[in-house]
Amino acid sequence: MGVADGWVELGDRFFVRRYAFYDQNIGVVLGRGEALVIDTRSTYVHAREILTDLRELTSDPVTAVIDTHGHFDHAFGNAIFRPATIWGQAGCVPFMRRTGQRRKPEIAREVPELAPDLDEVAIDPPDRTFDDVASLEVGGRAVGLHYLGRGHTDHDAVITVPGTDVVWAGDLLEGGAIPSFGDSYPLDWPQTAQALADLIDPDRGVVVPGHGDHAGVAFARSQVASLAAVADLGRRIATGEITLDDAVDAHPFPDYPREDARRPLKRAVAQATGRIR
Repeated sequence: MGVADGWVELGDRFFVRRYAFYDQNIGVVLGRGEALVIDTRSTYVHAREILTDLRELTSDPVTAVIDTHGHFDHAFGNAIFRPATIWGQAGCVPFMRRTGQRRKPEIAREVPELAPDLDEVAIDPPDRTFDDVASLEVGGRAVGLHYLGRGHTDHDAVITVPGTDVVWAGDLLEGGAIPSFGDSYPLDWPQTAQALADLIDPDRGVVVPGHGDHAGVAFARSQVASLAAVADLGRRIATGEITLDDAVDAHPFPDYPREDARRPLKRAVAQATGRIR
């Protein structure tokens, strides 16, 4: 599937649309008379685009939203979907309250085309949360929420829908780019990603990363191996066994610029040395 090719039905009434901006995946689950949306994008303009595009599938109202995590590109459009109930893992709420407003100027500098639209964004965290596992209902259909451990953040939500073979990974997996390690827990992430891979049916399963194309279990397992390599290199740097430059040379994402490889390793060292707990 190419970017912005429209809605693709991955399982029974479980759809994905891949948007060109940030190569991002947005999900929709349809029930009887209701719709659920997974992630709300970066601005109110982006969120309204989801609602417009959703009319290609249904005229039913969106009654529930799930934030896979609290980063701006996944949750800053939340308010546009009210009065829908917004779900997230318990850590999503304090994360958004702590970082959301503070990071808006930084986002505007890094992505200047968003700056005019960020001004109107009010940080609107989930109003329903779960700790480890939960189930919600949309139009008579169960939707499963899972927290498998720390990884991309300390509150990544994984989504499943019984009767489909789809696992929605959010940014625990990244297609076509190095996973983002800015708020991550690199030493925990491999185990969490492995738990996610274990949810995927090895024959028919589809996994949807937060960004990039959906894939099968082999993709998830390859990500586990790469994340484990980052964690191992970070530990070895921390103990003085190798230097940061040596680790960059051995980085599991060799096709990307060296500076992009250094950031994950530095984060892994910070956790290995106790500066991130």
